[in-house]
Amino acid sequence: MTDLLIRNTRPMGGAPQDILIRDGRIATIGTGLAAEDVRVEDAAGAIAIPTLVDAHTHLDKTTWGMPWYTGRKGGALQDLIDNERNSRIPLGLDVHRQSMRHAIQLIENGTGHIRSHVDIDTDHGLSLLEGKLQTRDALKHGVEIQIVAFPQSGLMVRPGTYELLDEALAMGADVVGGLDPSSMDRDPKASLDAIFRLAQKHGKPIDIHLHEYGELGAFTLEEIIARTLAHGMQGLVGVSHCFCLGMPDPHRVGPLMDAVAKADIRIFTTGHPSAEVPSPQDMRAAGIKVGMGCDGIRDTWGPWGQPDMLHRARIVGMKNRMRRDDELELLLDVASRGGAEAMGLEAPGLVVGGPGDLTLVAGETLAHAVVEEAPRPLVVKRGRVVARSGKLVLPGVVMP
Repeated sequence: MTDLLIRNTRPMGGAPQDILIRDGRIATIGTGLAAEDVRVEDAAGAIAIPTLVDAHTHLDKTTWGMPWYTGRKGGALQDLIDNERNSRIPLGLDVHRQSMRHAIQLIENGTGHIRSHVDIDTDHGLSLLEGKLQTRDALKHGVEIQIVAFPQSGLMVRPGTYELLDEALAMGADVVGGLDPSSMDRDPKASLDAIFRLAQKHGKPIDIHLHEYGELGAFTLEEIIARTLAHGMQGLVGVSHCFCLGMPDPHRVGPLMDAVAKADIRIFTTGHPSAEVPSPQDMRAAGIKVGMGCDGIRDTWGPWGQPDMLHRARIVGMKNRMRRDDELELLLDVASRGGAEAMGLEAPGLVVGGPGDLTLVAGETLAHAVVEEAPRPLVVKRGRVVARSGKLVLPGVVMP
């Protein structure tokens, strides 16, 4: 059922109103609305916001619900990558099962859109993608999942990976992924040429992990910008993490942000606690479309995180010294409507004619809702109630 009347809610923290959803889209917002043969829900004064959006996560990696993992490593990025790749099979990490656990909790906490990277490498072939495709189909009525074909172990340094990425995109992956073209692949020209070639061949957008710091990261970002403009892919390229935009030199970062905005490259941040991160305030001020994501949740990389975008918004806010109410409202927008916009999705917010995707949250104001740790009273996807009081109510979902 995609018709729904929500009474006594406060859209975006405003005065109490009713929201009528017809055929999965918002038909009317007003007071005292009446509708026959429509399911009615009483919001009891809860705030309505656009559905939350996890714009950068790894559903295929979590060990949630499995025995506690004791084999986590420290050290360099390469050590973490190798440990994960070598641990998956001995651990019995079934991607469909684990991605279902992760995605269901995201739904229960109010998420309606997910962009998830999935590892494509020569050890596992396309098996991890196959598990993720199963999850996308199983939960299609509760959440929309974009899948990024991601060369976690490198592209140019792992012969055969390019061909696997090509196959993954033909199988149904939605986005071409990349990873540190300079520091990981050791050949930024060949790496970026390959990524953009795949995007052009399959007509798909791009999302590149860029962990590279300082001037190396700035150099790689400039190369990404140049190719975006040369290929006419403005609005179709994203950069995840983009730590180089967190450099402390405003005279270097400012022009870089302006160039990113001009090329309409989207930035996806996770507020990484132990890294320099780009400021959401500064990126928004520069005109950059910004999304936010949970990244990895309790996986072989680390024990931290929650499958909850308001929890991640608090991490990003603390990392960026965001305290004022207007800053917390910006955080909420990045974690919801702004994240959808950065992913290239329809993102008008709670307006008549817009998608019937919304989440009810507890709090006196929008700023209060960001910091309040409470179950989401109601989660709605295209007019269908998919979670209530933090529990999935989507029929027909069977855990593997």
